[in-house]
Amino acid sequence: MAREGNPLVLGGVIGDVLNPFTTLVSLRVSFSNREISNGYELRPSHVVNRPRVSVGGDDLRTFYTLVMVDADAPSPSNPFLREYLHWMVTDIPSTTSAVFGRDVMFYESPQPSEGIHRLVFVLFKQLGRDTVFAPEWRQNFNSRNFAEINNLIPAAAVYFNCQRERGCGGRRTE
Repeated sequence: MAREGNPLVLGGVIGDVLNPFTTLVSLRVSFSNREISNGYELRPSHVVNRPRVSVGGDDLRTFYTLVMVDADAPSPSNPFLREYLHWMVTDIPSTTSAVFGRDVMFYESPQPSEGIHRLVFVLFKQLGRDTVFAPEWRQNFNSRNFAEINNLIPAAAVYFNCQRERGCGGRRTE
């Protein structure tokens, strides 16, 4: 896909969270049987329970790590906690789902209080099983640094937008 038409570029995920990469496998994420696509809009009440995540591929001996981060924490106009880590699952075998992996940071439901937040799922290809370790804290997580430290390769990504239940309006910039 051309960079200028790539929804991850248009949504600022490439740049704020990841460097440009080539998708290696499919990544399907759904909340309550609603599959999300880039830019999909969900409210906190839709994301209370952890999503169902399916990973493509063709070899069960290939493992992946999934992270879910808030690229706009605590607010889009002042994201000083960027990235906030909501969930991490390691050792997900190719062709399966996140339930076959190891939860190393349990799912924490997003509760944005101000503005529209981009919640990003990044799937990283691991070098092997049991090679990825959880960070000590959730705030100020950095997907790029995490990937470098753990020898991970970005394999797929998708994001959705989330704002408080009665929120309205667009993204503010200052």
